[in-house]
Amino acid sequence: MVRRRFWLEMVERAWRAKSVVWLAGVRRSGKTVLARQLGRVRYFDCESPRVRRECADPEAFLASQKTGRVVLDEVHRLDNPSELLKLAADHFPGVRLLATGSSTLGASRKFRDTLAGRKAVVWLTPMAGRDLVEFRGADLNRRMVRGGLPSFFLSKGIPEASFQDWMDAYWAKDIEELFRLERRSSFQKFTELIMARSGGLFEGTEFARTCEINRATALNYLAVLEQTFVAHVVRAYSTRKTNEILASPKVYGFDTGFVCYYRGVGRLAPEDAGRLWEHLVLNELHAGLQTRRINHWRDKKGHEVDFVLPIRGGPPVAIECKWTSANADLSGLAAFARRYPEARLVLAAGDGGRAVRRSEAFGEVVAVGLHELIRHVRTVARGLIVSQFA
Repeated sequence: MVRRRFWLEMVERAWRAKSVVWLAGVRRSGKTVLARQLGRVRYFDCESPRVRRECADPEAFLASQKTGRVVLDEVHRLDNPSELLKLAADHFPGVRLLATGSSTLGASRKFRDTLAGRKAVVWLTPMAGRDLVEFRGADLNRRMVRGGLPSFFLSKGIPEASFQDWMDAYWAKDIEELFRLERRSSFQKFTELIMARSGGLFEGTEFARTCEINRATALNYLAVLEQTFVAHVVRAYSTRKTNEILASPKVYGFDTGFVCYYRGVGRLAPEDAGRLWEHLVLNELHAGLQTRRINHWRDKKGHEVDFVLPIRGGPPVAIECKWTSANADLSGLAAFARRYPEARLVLAAGDGGRAVRRSEAFGEVVAVGLHELIRHVRTVARGLIVSQFA
């Protein structure tokens, strides 16, 4: 069994900050295995009727744990999970409690209290750069096609049947149980369309028409996908300059394996690698920075920058994603630099390694690979990045 040291260290840091930690992430991202790898923990599976009976009296349950380290897996299966977590945070600080779930607290009506200020959150994304090293699978092509769910990545072949099995479980255990949505067929069609068009601009009316639903329903479906980490909405960056486009967000599917599956991609062509590399960079930013405060940028002349990190108290960081760094088109970064001359400019390259500074006519660009991207971003942001999950 692979020890995911990057994530184990992140959970331990979160426990040092707060006694209650919420471990979020999509189904089969490895939450249960990770929780069991933590040292000196008592593990409780909340899908077990016996465990649910034990937790029916949350005060007695927490008192029985004394000062131990406790994992409550699939905590949303409890009748009132937020009551137990709130009691733990307020009255049992000696108990280190890790709760797992597929969505954010407050994403469904079952959570009556989001525990604002009482918890730390760790978002377990699909496999990041550090995971590739630990899984001894540095082949980015394999990561793109099979995706970043560990069991999918490690399978001998592309696990095509597993993609639909995952989608069925997602509907039954996350959507139907927590959100009580109806019309499974329209929701799944919408989800498949999000995957197939991943990385493109989201036009609610067009998606609604294709899925035979109204626009309000399409926006509700998108909100549910975002709350359960299955879709990521990347909104436009602007300081309200008149030549910038604000209207449409870009929407990304959560995992390249699912994007490839719903696009019918089994073997990567050069144009596929470029588009999927953008997804890997976004996943790396999510994993390393633990934030969704990521934007994209476009102007009315057609210039684009893939990702912009708005830094509180500092200049923005603009990130352009290119599969190869040689002869990369940097016109988007150049246009952004003209609008925001103080911005930090980054070229995230699939063939990149350690940060290399390049002098361009419009300013300095730092080319960097996946494994060094977060280190560089944190350096140029000078500690000003604040996770929205903290």
